[in-house]
Amino acid sequence: MFRTLKLQIILLTILICGFTACNSIDSPSPGPKPPVSSAPPNTSLPMPPLNGGSLNNLGWTADGGHRNVFSDFRGKVLVLDFYATWCAPCRRSIPHLVELQKKFADQGLQVIGLNVGGPHDLEDVPAFAQEFGIQYPLAVPDDELVSFLMSDSDAIPQTFIFDRQGQLAERLIGYGPPAAERIDKAIEAALQTPAP
Repeated sequence: MFRTLKLQIILLTILICGFTACNSIDSPSPGPKPPVSSAPPNTSLPMPPLNGGSLNNLGWTADGGHRNVFSDFRGKVLVLDFYATWCAPCRRSIPHLVELQKKFADQGLQVIGLNVGGPHDLEDVPAFAQEFGIQYPLAVPDDELVSFLMSDSDAIPQTFIFDRQGQLAERLIGYGPPAAERIDKAIEAALQTPAP
């Protein structure tokens, strides 16, 4: 009976993520496959395997070629949001992230939007940022960062919340009301952690 219940929970999790996360058929362009295929998660694990310290030198590149790495944000609460402009759940999550950045910026919150929608999606990012009033940085993640954080699931959006110590506090796949509540709680808790 326990085994059947466990199987039912795993199947339910996969179905829920399928409704709240983008999959590859949502991509509008028939061009090359994006670096993240955005299929439903292939695991029920809540977080990817993180190997302490190895995340520090992984990063992303913003407009104008400015590069940042994870360790640049020690002492801040860092939210890394992997998205694509064509992903409907991503588009639903953005206003919430914009609101959180405005509300908690002076307390040390930094949201970074990381586009994994493929090369064709990058040209749509400026209009996307304007449409949603995005004031936080939008960038392109290093392939190594994508592989490291999204090794067990390529569904988007994926939101990673790190506390001031650089520890992973929460990871969410997809977006819906439960995810919004979890993001709020994780950020509020992470803001209470002492700076290193």
